[in-house]
Amino acid sequence: MGRVLVEHVSKDFEIDGRSVQALQDVSLSLDEGEFGALIGPSGCGKSTLLRMVADILQPTAGRITIGGAPPDRVRREHGIGFVFQDPSLLPWRTALENVRLPLEVAGGAARKADATPQELLDLVGLSGFEHARPSQLSGGMQQRCAIARSLALHPQVLLLDEPFGALDEITRHRLNLELLRIWAKSRTTAMLVTHSIQEAVFMADRIFVLAARPGRLIDTVHVGLERPRRLAQMNEPGFVEAVNRVRAGLFHEQAEAFDYG
Repeated sequence: MGRVLVEHVSKDFEIDGRSVQALQDVSLSLDEGEFGALIGPSGCGKSTLLRMVADILQPTAGRITIGGAPPDRVRREHGIGFVFQDPSLLPWRTALENVRLPLEVAGGAARKADATPQELLDLVGLSGFEHARPSQLSGGMQQRCAIARSLALHPQVLLLDEPFGALDEITRHRLNLELLRIWAKSRTTAMLVTHSIQEAVFMADRIFVLAARPGRLIDTVHVGLERPRRLAQMNEPGFVEAVNRVRAGLFHEQAEAFDYG
């Protein structure tokens, strides 16, 4: 039910009375239960594409489906979880109350969840912090709380827009591992927007490389690393090969800059 299909999608914006094309004829697919990553330079439309999958924005042309249904239907059925770079937790609510919020908003329309808010906090490693407010949590802990909140309604698809972009490298590596553990247990389809080539390769089964002005898909890199992922895999030839291929796609117009022959 969680297969994401993007077919010939373009997106135009009106800026100062002129039309600007953010995305041009993008087609990609992500199978149910897969982990995908969108990577590309700033302004290439990564977040725009993620927001169209989430039904926050509408495509100018083309079609997007999730499990064969349009995103607006999946959203109304609470089948989409979204994690932003900013955790956006309500400061007056505790961690447990923040995770419970989607259930309160959905009310009787809420789908039967696999886990309670308390179990989700346990899942993301926040046992003992149920009654802490966001100001009492570190940045990484706030983001883990946001991930737990996004899973409260057991979504078909989990969308993550640079959730760890503002964190230091050590915390980022730790949360990469935590997110993969959570994803494996939740069994949801996931798509991550990132600027980090290493993060994309470490996390994803499939990486969609976008070029800028306008954003268009220039390569799809299949990552063959075994799961569960381990940090030691970053030293393996398969990891290095995937990193180099993604980098070559991102810098295809300056390929000679990476020729060390």
